[in-house]
Amino acid sequence: MAEASVHAGFPSPAQDYMSGGIDLNRELVRHPDATFYVRVSGDSMCDAGVSEGDVLVVDRSLEPSDGVLAICCLDGDFVLRRLRITSSANAREITLLPANPRYKPIKVGFGDDFSVWGVVSWIIHKAI
Repeated sequence: MAEASVHAGFPSPAQDYMSGGIDLNRELVRHPDATFYVRVSGDSMCDAGVSEGDVLVVDRSLEPSDGVLAICCLDGDFVLRRLRITSSANAREITLLPANPRYKPIKVGFGDDFSVWGVVSWIIHKAI
């Protein structure tokens, strides 16, 4: 357990007097009843800082918006992608953008079985 912040510069002499702890659920979860932890499998979002084995904090109560990372259900499969939402006078278009050039964007079609399962609020990964 730790408390307070850590300076990325010179060490603080006050570090010897830290007390209490940090509760990660309290720090990372705004809506406990709608929040889930999901482990990443695959490399489609590696250029967005999301790697295989990372843990995502996913909040199902957040409204999906343009540019967010989201867990989407497309034709029965779950995928992690960045949402690109564009609107015109006639329609709203959704494209699921990967963050790895090996994968192609997925344009959600009118007949696709599609939903946004939840919005990623935090990414947790190892430093080494």
